[in-house]
Amino acid sequence: MSQTPGSSSSGGSAKAWRDALLAVVAGFVIMAVVAAAGLLCAGAGDLPGGAFPHVVAAVVVMAAGGVLEVSGGAGSLAGADASLSVVPLSVSLAGALTAGYLFLRPLHNRAVARPRELIGRAVPLVLLWLLALTGVTFLARATFGISTEDSPIGTITELLDSAPTVGFRADLPGTLLYGLLWILGLLLIALLVSRRAPLPARLVRFHSALRPAAFATMLLLLAYVVLGIGVGVVVAATQGHAERTLAVILLGLPNLVWLALTLGFGGAWEGNVEGPFGLPMPQLLDQVLRGSDPSRFDVASLAEQDARAWWLVVVAAVLLLGTGVLAAVRSPAHVRARQHALHLGVALALATLAVCLLGRIQAQFGLSLLGLGDVDGLGGQVRLEPVLWRNVGLGLLWGAVAGFLGALLARPLHRRGRVDEPAAATGTPPERSGTPPER
Repeated sequence: MSQTPGSSSSGGSAKAWRDALLAVVAGFVIMAVVAAAGLLCAGAGDLPGGAFPHVVAAVVVMAAGGVLEVSGGAGSLAGADASLSVVPLSVSLAGALTAGYLFLRPLHNRAVARPRELIGRAVPLVLLWLLALTGVTFLARATFGISTEDSPIGTITELLDSAPTVGFRADLPGTLLYGLLWILGLLLIALLVSRRAPLPARLVRFHSALRPAAFATMLLLLAYVVLGIGVGVVVAATQGHAERTLAVILLGLPNLVWLALTLGFGGAWEGNVEGPFGLPMPQLLDQVLRGSDPSRFDVASLAEQDARAWWLVVVAAVLLLGTGVLAAVRSPAHVRARQHALHLGVALALATLAVCLLGRIQAQFGLSLLGLGDVDGLGGQVRLEPVLWRNVGLGLLWGAVAGFLGALLARPLHRRGRVDEPAAATGTPPERSGTPPER
């Protein structure tokens, strides 16, 4: 049925705003629930002064791309140098999947849409998302006292009644800027990976080049998350420290499993862990990075400590090959193997770039007495950075190899029109184009 500009499906209609409101509310609610559950497992429920909701808000802000400023001190007695830069990707992923699904759901009725309609549906969601993020930003602030019982500074702080504190607050301009990039990136990725979402008529010709590789790459990342959940549940059930393991699953599982993906195809990271702080798991990574000097590690250096690290290579090889087969099966039969190689190579390189940028960790806290240096036991840092161009380059290479081999392996499975370009070009839904619907 044709739709007039004033119909309920129009991007600027009340229905578009209701759909956007539902997506925004559901996205923030699911992020808050996941963040709260993870923090409770981590023991944050015992924070004094009703600070728990503020910490949950801070985690949601960071998950949505926001900027958190950390500060501290002890009056004129001591100063603190603190910083925190980390994205809790479990929370981000939960919000992205929820908001992305609800954004696409009303668009699954046809294959072609006018640019004005897509923009009209995206703008309300972006505006409401930034409005909600602003509200969460004002909630994301708190200050805590630091225990100094086991430190020489403890006696002095008691005499001078000047206990050290550390606090945090979300930076509104930076949060809105990066939050805008976060939600725009989410909407773009959602349109790229969905086979059934409509595209403007001028972009339909890119349908077979972009969407199969983008969808397969997305499934590769989600497959790693699912495997990580399985491993985490087994570890929680058999190795003890169940609450800590569940906290990692609920707050930062993709940070670990996507790092494992890059290591599996030959990538490398570098960093160091110093002081009482550290990476919650796995212990092998903490051991490799422990020390004041930055260390570079890859799967070979991890295997020197534990030979089971070579399983990362096996898992990456199997899943990358499966990704190549899936991308080929979802593509039209006329797409050649070298084209599959190019498409999947670019898709995996871009995914690797995103993983590297989002997976960085920078956390530091130091307390100095009268400007004379850090107090032992009250300072430390955790730093984890990707070797960016090595990781992205190898992602491009192995994505291309997986795309080429996947295309060869998919030939016996291939069905012409698995991605129905004629239907997409004419605006006819795939289910009505004469091609059996994909399962």
